[in-house]
Amino acid sequence: MTSLALIAALAMSQTTTPTHTFAIKGADFVLDGKPFQIRSGEMHYQRVPRPYWRDRFKKMKAMGLNAICTYIFWNAHEMKEGKFDFSGNLDVAEFIKEAQQEGLWVIIRPGPYVCAEWEWGGFPWWLANQKGIKVRQNDPIFLKFTDRYYKALGKQLGPLTVKQGGPIIMCQVENEYGSFGNDHEYMGAIHKQVLESGIDCQLYTADGSLMSMLQGGTLPDLPAAVNFGGGAEGEFANFAKFRKDVPLMNGEFWCGWFDHWGDGHAKTSVQGQADDLEWMHSRKISFNLYMFHGGTSWGFMNGSNSGGKGFEPDITSYDYDAPVSEDGRLTPKYFAFRDVIQRHLPPTDLTQPPADVTRITFPQVGLQESCSLLDEYVKPVRAAKPMSMEELGHGYGFVLYRTKVGKGGSGDLKLENMQDRAFIYVDDHYKGMLQRRLGQDTLHVDLPDEAKLDILIENQGRINFSRALLGERKGITGANFKGAELGDWEMISWPFEDLKGHRFEPTPPTLQVTGGSPPPFKQTLGPTLYRGSFTVGTVGDTYIDMRGWGTGNVWVNGRNLGRFWNIGPQQSLYLPAPFMKKGQNDIVILDILPRGDHVVQGVTDPIWENPKK
Repeated sequence: MTSLALIAALAMSQTTTPTHTFAIKGADFVLDGKPFQIRSGEMHYQRVPRPYWRDRFKKMKAMGLNAICTYIFWNAHEMKEGKFDFSGNLDVAEFIKEAQQEGLWVIIRPGPYVCAEWEWGGFPWWLANQKGIKVRQNDPIFLKFTDRYYKALGKQLGPLTVKQGGPIIMCQVENEYGSFGNDHEYMGAIHKQVLESGIDCQLYTADGSLMSMLQGGTLPDLPAAVNFGGGAEGEFANFAKFRKDVPLMNGEFWCGWFDHWGDGHAKTSVQGQADDLEWMHSRKISFNLYMFHGGTSWGFMNGSNSGGKGFEPDITSYDYDAPVSEDGRLTPKYFAFRDVIQRHLPPTDLTQPPADVTRITFPQVGLQESCSLLDEYVKPVRAAKPMSMEELGHGYGFVLYRTKVGKGGSGDLKLENMQDRAFIYVDDHYKGMLQRRLGQDTLHVDLPDEAKLDILIENQGRINFSRALLGERKGITGANFKGAELGDWEMISWPFEDLKGHRFEPTPPTLQVTGGSPPPFKQTLGPTLYRGSFTVGTVGDTYIDMRGWGTGNVWVNGRNLGRFWNIGPQQSLYLPAPFMKKGQNDIVILDILPRGDHVVQGVTDPIWENPKK
């Protein structure tokens, strides 16, 4: 063997020789040959600014956790078909390496479906354009794309499993499949794809504890975790009817909850959760706090549920009433859980958590430039019938549907398969809003002859749970006025991937205000972009106070911070220090229901206000 070959062989042996082992022995998880209780916290790297990852890891360790669990959002990594992105905040390999450096083991949950109150449960929007595809089913079209995804992910994470000297000890196969179906051939196919991806570690499944869920979502050769938000003793009693003498793990302990637009902000029982945690800990049952730290669903990435009238869009914040709040602050729940864990560990095992990040404000500033979207010319797509957002080639944001109505009159305008919010304008005058979440698809309008009809449709987030996710196609498929079908449509896409090309002009003085009570909504204004700037002497975390605005999105220095809506409960948007710079910071606000109050300010705390009924 040449010296070069010897060096290469030694290097390979050093990278593939494990320093630890993880396995299952009887009813125990076993690390390095000794029984091991997993004390994990859930955090999603996509929802937390990369410079803050280590801060959150340190706070996990200080609570007494020994592992971190993360979903991997397929759609975040393959926004465009066949083009994978593992850079910046999507560098999952770096996330895992940093967790290891902070002394944490890692559990990954790559889906392909993840739920997580995330857009379409993590599925890329372009899957909807694949003819005949059946997601989450034993369908060769769907499985072709999942296989490509797993292979791309395996290249990133295969070298980081515990067998290769990395921190990844477990990988979940699919996600709560028993709440969706019982296609065992599909589950077997996903299991096989994970095995072939190179992610060689202990695999497992996770489901609710009902017998139907366990029978539908588990695999006979893999350990099964159960997910719940309370009543641990009863949940594991249910599981005992399904399997005995196996490692027990709570795959998701829902120690908070998520919020929908129009509802109140979630507040859950700290004492009740601490009692459940004590019950599990005292019996050496492994657990994963969902969420330890929720973070933020930036941009258009929030998901939706299918309750109520069939559609409940989630807010931007994923605070989740978690032990660590959206902006990284430690809550009373954090210390209550820490006390529980500390009772079962030597006192020397716990470090002190790091101090909170600096918080700043900025004074009220006006946004003096604006751009009306209805006035902008963008080359449209023309068709006899409306096309869905997916057919038009973009997945998130807005589509403007425009047509001319020949003979007018007074009557009902009915939209077919409207998803998810429709803002209706006649000759540039706002006439009303229809909401899928309220089961609305019809608006009574007065139309002059030869009226220009504009219908702005917003994708508020594809459904991420239950079989309802199978029908997600955004936009409209048709419209009729007084029963007569409307045709000859122009369609303009507004994906807002960037803000280039918009023509901003000084906002008319009559619409400029300096603060005070929010003025009433301006019926004559259409969807408008407002632009301005604010200056800070030092960067720090802040919240943008959105009271006085209608509904839309906010960008700071080109980053889409997410959605706002004055119905609450969220009335502010989190702006972390890494998204700012010392000195001038640019801000753009899309307001679809502008009130004329074009001012913003930074505040230190999130604003939660219950909706006004």
